[in-house]
This record gives sequence, structure tokens and C-alpha cells, in this order.
Amino acid sequence: MIRLEGALYPWRVRLVLLLLAGMVGAIGWRIVSLQVVDQHFLQSQGDARSVRHIPIPAHRGLITDRNGEPLAVSTPVTTLWANPKELQAAKARWPELAKALGQAPDELATRLQRQADREFMYLVRGLTPEQGERVLELKMPGVYALEEFRRFYPAGEVAAHVVGFTDIDDRGREGMELAYDEWLAGVPGKRQVLKDRRGRLIKDVQVVKNAKAGKPLALSIDLRLQYLAHRELRNALAEFGAKAGSLVMVDVKTGEVLAMVNHPTYNPNNRRNLQPAAMRNRAMIDVFEPGSTMKPFSMSAALASGRWKPEDKVDVHPGWLRIGRYTIRDVSRAEGGVLDLTGILLKSSNVGMSKIAFDIGGESIYSIMQRVGLGQDTGLGFPGERVGNLPNHREWRKAETATLSYGYGLSVTAIQLAHAYSVLANDGRSVPMSLVRMDRKPESTAVMSEPVAKTLQGMLQQVVEAPGGVYRAQVPGYHVAGKSGTARKAAVGSKGYTEHAYRSLFAGFAPTSDPRIATVVVIDEPSKGGYYGGLVSAPVFGRVMAGALRLLNIAPDNLPPPAETQTVSVPAASKGGRS
Repeated sequence: MIRLEGALYPWRVRLVLLLLAGMVGAIGWRIVSLQVVDQHFLQSQGDARSVRHIPIPAHRGLITDRNGEPLAVSTPVTTLWANPKELQAAKARWPELAKALGQAPDELATRLQRQADREFMYLVRGLTPEQGERVLELKMPGVYALEEFRRFYPAGEVAAHVVGFTDIDDRGREGMELAYDEWLAGVPGKRQVLKDRRGRLIKDVQVVKNAKAGKPLALSIDLRLQYLAHRELRNALAEFGAKAGSLVMVDVKTGEVLAMVNHPTYNPNNRRNLQPAAMRNRAMIDVFEPGSTMKPFSMSAALASGRWKPEDKVDVHPGWLRIGRYTIRDVSRAEGGVLDLTGILLKSSNVGMSKIAFDIGGESIYSIMQRVGLGQDTGLGFPGERVGNLPNHREWRKAETATLSYGYGLSVTAIQLAHAYSVLANDGRSVPMSLVRMDRKPESTAVMSEPVAKTLQGMLQQVVEAPGGVYRAQVPGYHVAGKSGTARKAAVGSKGYTEHAYRSLFAGFAPTSDPRIATVVVIDEPSKGGYYGGLVSAPVFGRVMAGALRLLNIAPDNLPPPAETQTVSVPAASKGGRS
């Protein structure tokens, strides 16, 4: 007789039934929990598979010059992207898509095949909205659009080194775009949308977070002066066959940089064939020995010492001076071999300056150069700016003292040199420099005696206006002060100087009666027509300063006296008329 196995072990059947009942109860409770008690879990899981948050691009802040002229603006562009997985089903239409995108069909096909297992790839970025719409009208499966912004620079190459540029993701990469990236960059917003499993938009639900535009930035640059300086510097480089050049113009009273140009330059709107050397803001990055443009500061140390007065004489005969194994030479010879202090600046006598330096010591010259900002950080915060080098020796030997007095043995930038001359022009008071427009006049600090500064202003005016002076720097209708310089270029990778390689410099300010503008011109390696600063850089200074003074409506201080008018008496006509 056959019996069921379970009948022999009834407790096993009960155990299995109990387990099955427990499992059914647990599943039932889980269903109730998900649908009633914890319904938000399923809802969130459903949303995660259909609700999406897409970014709303933020408008980058506008950059303008000091008068509100736009230097960098953001324009809306369309970026097209694709889901390569979806596009695999439409291979026959790939040539049509490539033609609409302006791309080679083979290259596009290769890209799509290489990323066939992915769900995102850029097709093209930075199209105009019209161009993007023409591609979307093809109704190509797997092709979608994003709204972005692209930076445009109306001044182009004229202000490129100051303004800089952004990358394709609208992040600052050079110049003020990089220095003030956090200020200019906006905060993206967020939009909630519904999409199906293929990523297609079903419904635009709501804006979760509004995009916050970046803050505007007004630079200290005056675009009118920037164009003027750009043109004159470019013409000078072409005329003298120079390798490069820089020009910096500073407001003496406020420390604002009114113009800063460099050549070679580049167009930030089209950087396809950009040469890295053209991107350098040479006025703030290139360091050089300033040559004779340093003599006014050495002279100020002599006047401040109380040991020297402008009318004191120095014997510079025979035009050279031997110090150990070094020989100091003058380019121009003084008649009679005796010069007063103004004459030393006028003739740019290295021998005369050296003899004065020996008397007052190198430490005093170093001190005044440091106080006017040479070899120091300008505080502009410009990316990549260099501070140069102002040596301070424990023991000032004659050779070191002499070379420092006439501008060798130290290295500066064009912006530092402009700042130093602005201190001279501002009666010995230093104001912080700024590349951003100042709404009020900053506090100034006295770093040089006012009587000494005013005396030097008069001496430097004679350097330009006296017979035999740097007449090419003169400006009709205005008194101008300044000093030219010609410095040999140091050899790269070895000691000494490169043969027949010079920098031509001119630094000055105007009008001398009440200085308002300080300007520095640096021209690198002129190769034809001469290389002296008074010949190459001084004319650029004169033309730029003349235009700037007129554009800024600064009153002339050197007009000829009005001609005396003679009163001519005209006999009265007879009442009877003609006879």
C-alpha cells in the first residue's frame, strides 16, 4: 500500500505552507507600503526616468571702456549635439547631415562610428541661431540643440592684450577676462522638463532656478586713445622695421591706465592661426634694461641729497671713464667737457651721471627707484605680470653704482616705467595703478620731495624743448617733459649683449605746467633708419600725446601770445555821396 511522503512528515508540509504564507504576506505588505505608506519612493524613481533638469546658460558680464564703449559682449549661439546610438539607425542620412553642418562626410561618419556606443557627442558648437535652426529642420533622429553664449570683441586686435578672451566654454583664459572671471561669469539656471526614454523632450515643466547674469566691468582704457596708440605704434614698427613694441599711457592723477597696446597683436574673434608670441602683453610681461630713462631718478637722488643743485657743473671730458676693466662712454660729446645737471640729462651723459652717482652712493639711487615702484608689483593683478629686478647690493662698488645710475643692471616692465614717470609728474606722489575705471580719486603717497619733483619736471622739459633736445617729442601748443633711452639687448642663454640689437625708449608727460598724462614707448629691435630712442620712439610719443591731449580736452599751456591788432581809422563818408 502506497502512502504520501508528506503524510509521514506532516510538520514539513506545515513549515512549507507557513513559509509560503509569510512570503505572500511580505510581498503584500511591500505593495501596500510602496503604494500607500512610502509612495514617494516610486514617484521619485519614475521621475528619475522621465523628469530632467537642463541648465539655462548665464549671460557673461559686459566689458566696456571708461566711456561705456563695448569691448567684450556675449551673443547667443546654438550648439548641436547628437546621440550616436540613435543616429546609427539613420546612416543613409549621414551625408545630408554632414552637408548641413559644413563637415566632410567621411570625417563625420568616422566620428559617429567611433562613438557608436555612447549617448552624447558634440556635432558643432558656436553656430548662429539661424544656422542651428537650418540643421534642426532636417528632423534628423538623435540630433539636438543647446543654447549657449559666445564672446565677441568689437575692438578686435586693438584691445586684445588688455581684454583677453574666453574659451569655448565661456571661461576667461587671458587678460581681464581671466583676472575678473568670477566677477564676469554668471550663475547658470535650471529648467525642469519631461523626456521620454529616448531623451526626446515631451514637456517643458517649469523654471526651477533663474539664470543670473554676470556683472559688468568698466575698464580704465579709453578706446579712442587705444586706437590712436595702436595706429601710431604699428606705423612706427613698419617704418623702422622693428620686431615688436609697446605703449602705455597713464592718468597721472588717478593711476588709471588709459591705453596699453602691443605689437604684434592678434584678433580674439578668430584665433585659428594664432601665434603664441602674439598673445603676450609685452607691456606687462617683457622685462628690459631701461637705459637712460633712469637718469631722471638718479638725478632726483642727487638733488634730494642736498649735495647737488641744478646749476652745479660736472666735467665729462674726454667723454669716457675707466672703472677697472669697464669703460663708460658718452654717445654725444659736450663742448668744453663741462655740463650742469640739466645738461647731463640733455646730452644723456653716462660719464656725468656716473660721477654724480659716485658722490651720493648707489644705495640712495636704489632707494628712490624702489619707492617709485621699479622692480615692484604694480598691484594691477594682471595674469602673468612680471615684477622685474632691482638689485640691492650689500656693498655698492663703483661699477654697480655707475651702471644703475644710467639704467643698466636692473630690469623693469613698460607699465612700471610709466608708473615711475607718473610719480615724477604728480609732484612726487604715488597713486595705486588701476586697469578698472575709478569712480573717485584714490589716496596718494609722497615718495619723493615735491620741490625735487618740480625741479626735475623743469629739467625734463628742457630735455625736449632746449636746442639740441629731443625735438621729435614736442607737441604743438603744449609744454612736454621727457627722456629718451637706448638700451642694448641682453643675449639669451649667454652673458653679455647681442650685437646690433637695441631697444628704443621714450618716457615723458604733459602738459608740464599741470601734468595729466604719462606715456612710455618701447620699440624692440628697430632694424632700419636708426635705433636711438630720440629718433625712433620720441616721434610716436609726440603724435600720441598730441592726439590724447586734444581728445581729453586738456587746455594748451604753450600757445604763442596773441598778435597785437592795430586799429585803423576809416574816414567817414560824406553825406553828399559821390560828386
